[in-house]
Amino acid sequence: MYPEYTSCELCPRRCGVNRNNGITGRCHESSDLFVARAALHYWEEPCISGTEGSGTVFFSGCGLNCVYCQNREISRGESGKKISVERLSEIFFELAAKGANNINLVTPTHYVPHIIDSIRQAKEKGLSLPIVYNTSGYELPETLDLLRDTVDIFLADFRYMDSDTADAFSFAEDYPARAKAAFDKMFELVGKPVFNDKGMLTKGIVARVLVLPDHADEAVRIVKYLYEHFGDDIYLSLLRQYTPLVNLPCDAGTARAGEKKYRSLMRTLTTYEYEKVVNAALNLGVKNAYTQEKGTDKESFIPAFDNTGV
Repeated sequence: MYPEYTSCELCPRRCGVNRNNGITGRCHESSDLFVARAALHYWEEPCISGTEGSGTVFFSGCGLNCVYCQNREISRGESGKKISVERLSEIFFELAAKGANNINLVTPTHYVPHIIDSIRQAKEKGLSLPIVYNTSGYELPETLDLLRDTVDIFLADFRYMDSDTADAFSFAEDYPARAKAAFDKMFELVGKPVFNDKGMLTKGIVARVLVLPDHADEAVRIVKYLYEHFGDDIYLSLLRQYTPLVNLPCDAGTARAGEKKYRSLMRTLTTYEYEKVVNAALNLGVKNAYTQEKGTDKESFIPAFDNTGV
């Protein structure tokens, strides 16, 4: 058992529940380690996946729980397989043997103590791949600080600049302030981007900005904030892949297609909305950014969470 789970405050929800006693917090997980998929993933940014793929480990549970979550099957803790720290460490080597460019930990926040332990074990046995921390951006600086000298790359979302949007879509009106503090800490930990001779990122930050329908202006403000604070010392990834789902589940049970504040989430992003954000980045002078082609808003891009590789 890890003491951090006894009165868990790993994420900004600060549930304070004793996960070591089997109680689940807002992340839907106790202290048992659940993983839903471990496989090469080819759909991350080019500097993460490359041609060989990113060694991606999808953890069950999530502390943010957006109403439009594409990974809701695992984010709500509804799937996954219980494994040990030792098994997680083995999975890292299995992914490395398949040619992975890195080890990519998806939705890892609520399992940070397990992750630190498993990476330590793996490094002691010779694992040398960069470690990617793939996060929603809803983080506490003190939790991120635990990852010092453990994580090399932060692949981090910056979802909202407006508290009202964050509250409506993720029940987290403190998200903008939390994300700003988190990005400051992430940059302190890993600094400017470093690439290997294959063009793969080995250290640094990729900031993902998911453009939501009817919220292009908010995405523009996020891009402006990130560029003003970090310039080209981080990479931006402007995402047009928002995928509307038939049902909008949420823990509070209030997200329904007929409710006004969720209606925009029932459609895909328009080309005009996405190009507005891209053009804003260009006008700001952003040099280090990735964009997405039309057609990425398909559920087929969502992997199967069937315990592959676990």
